[in-house]
Amino acid sequence: MKSACWDVAIISAPFATLTYELPDCFPTSFWHAGLVVVVPMGKGYRIGVLLGPSRVEPSGFRVRTVLWPACSRDCLDEKYMALLQDLALRQSQLPGRVLANVLPRFLKDAKPVFLDRHAGTQLTISALAHLDASARKGLADKWLAGTMIRKYAAPRAEKYCYVVQDPPWPIRPNAMRQWDILHYLWENRGASWSQVRKHVPGVSTKILESLAAKGLVGVRSAPYEPEPPPPRACTDAFPLSSEQQQGLETLTRLLHKPAPATCLVHGVTGSGKTRVYLELARVCLERGQRVLLLAPEVAIALQLFAEAKGFFPDGEVLLYHGYQAAQTREATFARMAEDAAPLLVVGTRSALFLPGPDPGLIILDEEHDGSFKQDERLVYHAKEVGYYRVQRSNGLLVLGSATPDMKTFYAAREEDIGVVSMTSRIGRTTLPEIRLVDLKAFPAHAGPFAAPCLEELNKALAAGDQIIIMHNRRGYAPVLYCEDCGEPAQCSHCKISLTYHKDVNRMVCHYCGFTRPFPMICDHCGGSIFQPVGAGTEKLEEFLIKSLPQGTGIARLDRDSSRRQGQMEQILEAFAKGQQQVLVGTQMLSKGHHFPGVTLVVVVDGDLGLNLPDYRATERTFQLLVQVAGRAGRGEKPGKVLIQTRNPEHHCWGFIKNNDYTGFFDQEIQLRKRFGYPPFVKLGLLRVSYPLEWKEGSDRLQEVSEVIRNQASRLGLRVLGPAPAPLQVLRGRLRFQCLIKAANWPAIRQLFAAVDHHFGRDRHLRFTYDLDPLNML
Repeated sequence: MKSACWDVAIISAPFATLTYELPDCFPTSFWHAGLVVVVPMGKGYRIGVLLGPSRVEPSGFRVRTVLWPACSRDCLDEKYMALLQDLALRQSQLPGRVLANVLPRFLKDAKPVFLDRHAGTQLTISALAHLDASARKGLADKWLAGTMIRKYAAPRAEKYCYVVQDPPWPIRPNAMRQWDILHYLWENRGASWSQVRKHVPGVSTKILESLAAKGLVGVRSAPYEPEPPPPRACTDAFPLSSEQQQGLETLTRLLHKPAPATCLVHGVTGSGKTRVYLELARVCLERGQRVLLLAPEVAIALQLFAEAKGFFPDGEVLLYHGYQAAQTREATFARMAEDAAPLLVVGTRSALFLPGPDPGLIILDEEHDGSFKQDERLVYHAKEVGYYRVQRSNGLLVLGSATPDMKTFYAAREEDIGVVSMTSRIGRTTLPEIRLVDLKAFPAHAGPFAAPCLEELNKALAAGDQIIIMHNRRGYAPVLYCEDCGEPAQCSHCKISLTYHKDVNRMVCHYCGFTRPFPMICDHCGGSIFQPVGAGTEKLEEFLIKSLPQGTGIARLDRDSSRRQGQMEQILEAFAKGQQQVLVGTQMLSKGHHFPGVTLVVVVDGDLGLNLPDYRATERTFQLLVQVAGRAGRGEKPGKVLIQTRNPEHHCWGFIKNNDYTGFFDQEIQLRKRFGYPPFVKLGLLRVSYPLEWKEGSDRLQEVSEVIRNQASRLGLRVLGPAPAPLQVLRGRLRFQCLIKAANWPAIRQLFAAVDHHFGRDRHLRFTYDLDPLNML
């Protein structure tokens, strides 16, 4: 009898989908989609995942046979595989590449070892391959009986390095390798030694030991894992407000419907959305279904986890995010696959790919946040994956925000999804007063703050209140100009201005990580005197220390100040306890934080991001400023927000001052309709890049353009480009992009597939295919 042929997705390069026969030593019922297997490929063996019976009868080549199941844990079922295959199809990705990005390490080990419990012997892949049919049948019987299993090796010993001392560092300017290691660890908040060797050329263990001996670098045997805050006091002792109760009743009805549903929870900042989420989670858990509560960032996820632990003191609440140790994530992944018990998992977007029964309830807090979309490697949006998971469980997808994504709000307006509105803050707190400060009316030499802002800062401090100052630009100065020739200092890999970081006395590219010591020699004229222009959070902190009353506690929270392990948690905790009066930071401060002592928020430059070449620029500015304004007045005292701007006539300011999301939406949606942008069209972005030094690049780009134009004409698409990307040179590559507008997604996918078919094997060209792009730079 001829063995069945199944498609297998290889989960390492080249990530191909290949056809294999199933071995006769296992019964047919043993095989199922999602089973991880060892297969022969070339002269060796690879790990793959069964996708399903092959739809095409193999002919013209010899079909090889699956060697053995690779895992004794049955972690992936057919529903889970269907989800990943759908995602691969929608994103024009190979299933193997999708699996490689979402599966944990223990399922991808390329050299599994098997243990015969009765005989006490171990078998390698090579040993299994040399057994005859009779011996394999005997081992298959043992596998089915559970007496032969996969042996999971102890995690490989690895050094994890992290920066111990804050800059400036006492390192000689010419000790370039030491500088490179320190900067890489500083930028990445620590890393394994193997990662350092991979990304920092020319390093050695001796250099690491030297840095450790100087007390600059620490070495540990496990990666740093942010410690979740302790459970917060249970909030269910306080009665729900009328809006919370009405919202919960609406959501509960949707949860009990025998059909999948999506609902927007549109609530102003401080309206008590988290309490509604947890009450709804309780209903779902009591029904015996799982719940995913997701946040866009780890810091917000940790806070939600603390609230969930306090709300469910006797229930089991799991945490899952990318900063956890690999062993922690793998244990949670295996637990979710093997245990069907109703659980609440709090995490970031990656938690959507946990296996097991599809959740009955998925909640995306701050659903408008761009961090819910992954743009690298596997491109996907958490809303999309969440939608497909609740479709399979007849569950409920809840999208919560004070400033929803306009497409989400449009869907609610069109009654494609439900909506719950929460227009008031809980308790006696009210929304803050928001005022604009026109910078044109004040002299430029007054520093980064206009006079009204300095006056309000001193008033708030005199009253014993706390202050948040938000400026979405880190470093000391974003540009340094040569005083001799006027040219800015630029990154040699990206042709973008280098940012001056005074604390480490270096110039840094915020796109590729390239650094240069300061002072330096001008690349254009050989000059050595540079003038810093503009201000980052470092400069603001320095100015405030000099300008505010002596003894004022001032802290800074940005990517630089929170790189050392545990530093972000320490800064936030100290501010929450009132140990600091002023907190300066980037957009990390804008959402999810609850500081009752804050009565004043100052936005240093409200125009940042407003004029970017992106149709979402105004929407993002509105969302960011409304969210950061929501940090003020959450306690007993009313709040005040000051936004500095050079363009007070822009149409968005009136809506921000009045916290009028609906009015903003009504005006902005008309512009989208007039110019043909989502939600009125489907949008795709095709990016192509090639090395700067490649002489044939422009000719090859013309060939790509011709294929795009031909396909667009055939499919009836509107195409803009290819044109130089706003960031035209990045990491040593010339970048071009093409914006595609269509009436449906399949047409865009067909164009992507045609381009990939023609040029996918070109080793110089690199393509990114992005459906519904969030980043246009």
